[in-house]
Amino acid sequence: MTAETTAARLVEFDDAGLEIWCDEERFEVTRERLAEYAAATNDPIAAHLAGRVAAPIFGIVPVFEAMMMPVIDVVPMDIFGRVVHGEQDFHFHRAIQPGDELVSRAKAVGYTSRSNGTTITILIECRTDDGDLVNEQYLTAFFRNIDAGKSAGMAAPAHKFDENLRARDPIAVVPQHVDDDQTFRYAPASGDPVPLHLDEQVAKDAGLPGIIAHGLCTMAFASWAVLTEVAGSDVDRLKRFAVRFAKLVFPGDDLETRIWKVGSADGITTYAFETVRGEDVVLSDGLAEIAD
Repeated sequence: MTAETTAARLVEFDDAGLEIWCDEERFEVTRERLAEYAAATNDPIAAHLAGRVAAPIFGIVPVFEAMMMPVIDVVPMDIFGRVVHGEQDFHFHRAIQPGDELVSRAKAVGYTSRSNGTTITILIECRTDDGDLVNEQYLTAFFRNIDAGKSAGMAAPAHKFDENLRARDPIAVVPQHVDDDQTFRYAPASGDPVPLHLDEQVAKDAGLPGIIAHGLCTMAFASWAVLTEVAGSDVDRLKRFAVRFAKLVFPGDDLETRIWKVGSADGITTYAFETVRGEDVVLSDGLAEIAD
């Protein structure tokens, strides 16, 4: 393969689209939807399965319609189909409850040009109808082999895994299994109907070996592993949860989430984690902050 065929395509991004909030999206939280999401992610926590409180990654559901809207204000439409979800970083102010009337909005806050492509960072806010902040989310999307030619605005907060942690054993290792029908349960529970997760032929036409699991479903697996092992299964104690989506996950995969304690300060204990399939790291740079 020649240097010419591997060179990134130069594409101009529109800085005028940065820091512009999209239209608000509204979402009514029901106990049934919370319970459906927990079951669709194999969550073992009783309060989640009963719909008494939302599992943490359910936070993506109310914002799903808003989260990618700002991208088209910055990125040309002809490359929009190349976008992949690179990272997700939740900052929780309180857990979502049944009966909540939520209002979400999003804006692009910056982009970074790299040798292998360009990332764009989206900030998402989710509030109650009364204006109280429920969570903030940083979504980092990646355009492979697209060169914006420069960087602008801000990037998402860092959550890089410290490789020195590997000098000691993790404090917990949680085995997990992706069911054969996982994507068919997760799609309606999450509101994510992308055909790559549901249609074998569409996935193969896209160059994949078959249907792939939703990245946020794998992230939800990691969240309940962390909650059950180091937070007493109490979602109210989780203040931040961040990952990088490193490799594709498939129905039938056996996974492990490995957790290391990093340290404590100001009433918060920080943990690093990763989710692996054999030797492959599928969720990397995992960071969890737990209130003591």
